[in-house]
Amino acid sequence: MSTETILKDKAILVVDDEPDILDSIAEQLDMCRIYRAKDYEIALQLLAALKFDIVILDVMGVRGFELLKKSVSKGFPTVMLTAHAMTPEALKESIQLGAVSFLPKEMMAELDTYLTDVVTGSKKVVWKNLLDKLGDYFERQFGADWKEKD
Repeated sequence: MSTETILKDKAILVVDDEPDILDSIAEQLDMCRIYRAKDYEIALQLLAALKFDIVILDVMGVRGFELLKKSVSKGFPTVMLTAHAMTPEALKESIQLGAVSFLPKEMMAELDTYLTDVVTGSKKVVWKNLLDKLGDYFERQFGADWKEKD
């Protein structure tokens, strides 16, 4: 089954304070029903009012970790997307708070592939697939021993 077929008509909330990121994601995921929020307050309203198949949150700028808690409490699979918070600590916090994935913005060109994993796999499988695909990237960003750090 193709990525487009798997993601077709999925309701996805995208929260980012950068309009160009919101536009890029909406364009890339044109087979989905995209809801946009450019700030924390709008995102909270949408999380309270609607049901989502996936929520994509920027870590910085929109209080991403607070929104992650809200999204996970509603049972929405939530993906953290970041450029500036690409740290082992942010990755660890995302995992602990219940995110199903953690993606660098520079990998957005492959977002549909990662979201297909979210839709079709369990949380454990999604993290395994992410580490298989991005393990080398994380190692370059965080250092060779990043998995051993507390």
